[in-house]
Amino acid sequence: MEQGTVHLNHGAFGATPRPVLEAQDRVRVEAERQPPRFFLVDGPAAIRVAAARLAEVLGAEGADVALVENATSGVGSILESVPLDPGDEVLVTDHAYPAVRNALEFLARRRGVRLVTARVPYPLDGPDAVVEAVDAAWSPKTRLVVLDHITSQTALVFPVEPIAALCRSRGVPLLVDGAHAPGMLELDLPGTGADWYVGNCHKWLCAAKGTAFVWRNPASPHRDVPLHPAVISHNLDLPFPAEHDWVGTRDLSSWLSLPAALTFHERMGGPALRRRNRELAREGAEILADAWGVEPPAPASMFGSLTIVPMPGRADDVSIPAANAEAARIRDRHRIEVAVTGFAGRLWCRLSAQAYNHRAEYEQLAAAIEPDRVGTRRP
Repeated sequence: MEQGTVHLNHGAFGATPRPVLEAQDRVRVEAERQPPRFFLVDGPAAIRVAAARLAEVLGAEGADVALVENATSGVGSILESVPLDPGDEVLVTDHAYPAVRNALEFLARRRGVRLVTARVPYPLDGPDAVVEAVDAAWSPKTRLVVLDHITSQTALVFPVEPIAALCRSRGVPLLVDGAHAPGMLELDLPGTGADWYVGNCHKWLCAAKGTAFVWRNPASPHRDVPLHPAVISHNLDLPFPAEHDWVGTRDLSSWLSLPAALTFHERMGGPALRRRNRELAREGAEILADAWGVEPPAPASMFGSLTIVPMPGRADDVSIPAANAEAARIRDRHRIEVAVTGFAGRLWCRLSAQAYNHRAEYEQLAAAIEPDRVGTRRP
């Protein structure tokens, strides 16, 4: 982390610890020592070892986990694999990650399916509002539901289990985008009821960039859908996850240093670290809300170690460029790295809490920003 900068945006790209970077370097050296043996023998075996180790953390089995570059590419591989016909509907909420929504719109454009958006009230009183919104947007043509586990723009922990139960009762598969969940929440993937679940490891598990996974539920009635990776290579049509394991020559160091990241996370406390981060994030949100005179958009129970509060003042522009410009202004003026998002007609300050953060940093952010000035261009 850059010295002299308060970093409250771990949720964006994570932070890879030195022991993991060192493990990644060792993998690169090993790959160059004997490339044919590494890529044809040792590397594929090591991928399965890493996947099995990750599966333990996820409450799953290694044979049901494929490693991919990031959650968005994992979502894309499933979208390309699920059978959909012209006129079918794919249901998503208005809190969906923008890149995933783009993938869905591209899918709709190419395959003639209709993208339906469930409007979740925001602010909201509790998780039931999410279930009700999904149910209200349902139709007899719904063939796939895509749900964020933790929303990027609004930091909410969505209720996966009841929505999975709703999908099961209607025979429709559920794809969960859990980009932020590994390392933040206590995960039991089979218990979620999702048919497919994707997640990043470079965020809260502090793995190297380019480390994510796709999980296929072996108990799902849709388990026989052949899942193809974004890149088709030599292992076409081999049983999952073999096709994902080999997508051509690539740098495997991020995947193969994953066990080092999991060990680091455990040494930092594992479940205790996750609880500490969640409590600190909520404390940080309370500090900002009190200082800025704003109200949180949802109950504290719907946030993890990523949380959000409204930016004070009136914002004339809540577009992505405007939100990024506000974050850049805070970074440049105050040397504080924090995420700013635009949603529901206003700007929001999204806070992260990781092992290196402490209360005084949120107090510093609260003091740095005048309650009546942020995001406002006065006439």
